[in-house]
Amino acid sequence: MGFHVARVRHKLTAAKAASCKKPGYYSDGANLYLKVGPTGSKSCVYRFTMAGRTRDAGIGHFPTVTLLKARHEADNCRRLVASGIDPIEAKREAQNNKPQLAPTFQQCAEAYLASHEAGWRNPKHRAQWRSTLSTYAYPHLGYKSVDQITTDDVVAALQPIWNDKPETASRVRGRIESVLNSAKARGLRQGENPAQWRGHLDHLLPSKRKLKKVVHHAALPYRQMPEFMQALRKHTSVSAKCLEFTVLTCARTGEALGARWTEIDFDQRIWILPAHRMKGGKEHRVPLSDRALEILRKMNALRRNDFVFPGTKPGRPLSQMTLAMLVRRMGYAVTVHGFRSTFRDWAAEETPFSREAAEMALAHTIPDAVEAAYRRGDLFKQRAQMMNRWESHCDQS
Repeated sequence: MGFHVARVRHKLTAAKAASCKKPGYYSDGANLYLKVGPTGSKSCVYRFTMAGRTRDAGIGHFPTVTLLKARHEADNCRRLVASGIDPIEAKREAQNNKPQLAPTFQQCAEAYLASHEAGWRNPKHRAQWRSTLSTYAYPHLGYKSVDQITTDDVVAALQPIWNDKPETASRVRGRIESVLNSAKARGLRQGENPAQWRGHLDHLLPSKRKLKKVVHHAALPYRQMPEFMQALRKHTSVSAKCLEFTVLTCARTGEALGARWTEIDFDQRIWILPAHRMKGGKEHRVPLSDRALEILRKMNALRRNDFVFPGTKPGRPLSQMTLAMLVRRMGYAVTVHGFRSTFRDWAAEETPFSREAAEMALAHTIPDAVEAAYRRGDLFKQRAQMMNRWESHCDQS
């Protein structure tokens, strides 16, 4: 029977099939047809009758599917029909039951970025995520199925930079861990996260603290603040006023440089920083001392745009390096950020104010989730007294 079918069906050749132009069905024998559509498209179909209904089981487009391949598939369809199985339904069921290949790590990482980066207000942070994954993770993990990534794969990506770039390596590890956690949450992988540090990679890689000693921002001893403030007030530039305002409010450099007049409430003596400008992502109220208000009034008299401390370029604030360069010219080997540490030391050693109030003055986030859940207020009145007292300390002669 098989020989007879093979002998009957060789009516079509590749050349004859290619020459078929008129829409319709062209038989190859044994119920295999070349179907030509109204637009000239060609496909191979197996025509069968089951339960009194004639149907066409699609085999594939010609010439992508050759006649030889189509004849082989037609044989399979014929066997199914002989067994009482509809080949169309059998093909559909096989496709539904076909195991889906897991996406690659890079595909999962890109999906993670697409769903999370809108919540990252800092463009630099978004850029760092992409650049570190592209540079350090993708070459080792990017092409691998996310469900197949092992501890060895993660270690292979981290080891080349673990000793030389411990800070970067630590961030890469955390980002790999986040991508793999996201993939697990989506049902794309199972088991423990091979990028997990505690109880896993910490047994395979040395701690970052053992590789590189933490360097803190250089801070001025708080007893030298009066001397520094007297020297600073001899300067009359916008950068000098901005630096003094930064010190008196305990603000981060970027927060002070980006201060806008819409954030200042002179009547209530408050500087309100919106959430999108804060490192912790929450609105921060800063009580303004007498000297801080005086600086703001002087700047308001010179107001050129919406920035409290305008730069030389139109519509722009002072640059990040302006304050650091001023401190250097004054002869102090400290950083602007270090003045926050100066304030913190002073508050702890010289005042009765609570630790919580000092931390809130610095707009530090609360690492303890339980403590954060129970803390409702921002101790504004206590912080107002603290900032006035800080100003008095800086003004001592």
